Amino acid sequence: MSSGDRGEGSSRSAAEQQQSAPLSRYESQKRRDWNTFGQYLKNQRPPVSVSQCNCSHILEFLGYLDQFGKTKVHLQGCVFFGQPEPPAPCTCPLRQAWGSLDALIGRLRAAYEENGGSQETNPFGSGAIRVYLREVRECQAKARGIPYKKKKKKRNLIKAIHNSNSTMQQSS
Repeated sequence: MSSGDRGEGSSRSAAEQQQSAPLSRYESQKRRDWNTFGQYLKNQRPPVSVSQCNCSHILEFLGYLDQFGKTKVHLQGCVFFGQPEPPAPCTCPLRQAWGSLDALIGRLRAAYEENGGSQETNPFGSGAIRVYLREVRECQAKARGIPYKKKKKKRNLIKAIHNSNSTMQQSS
């Protein structure tokens, strides 16, 4: 056995091994999002480093992303405001969907910590970002006439099914 054959994988660090393995879709998207956000900060005048970044920069970034959105958000004065499926096109703007923004913030929050930021100072987890996301969700739901409802936890659903089954058995 030559020296190159001995413990082939053991001479590489875990980080090197991880980089050579194909990334999951989530990891690839997280890396792309992190690089996009970093580029956005570099393009600011003056440029901003990630360590100087705060929730204002993040909110500006989310606003910047709206120009690439594909979700029609009807304005208050639009005849289709509040209609889930409008019968005709209108001039209301396209925006990023709330779900896309929420997922993006989750990936950036994780990437921030993976790239040396601390959980305590993570600007992606700030209250201002959560409030912004909540307002986007409510605004988009209202504009489309679809009230946002929290999903019921499975535990409650299972309990309801169990209770209904036991009630049916008792009445038989």
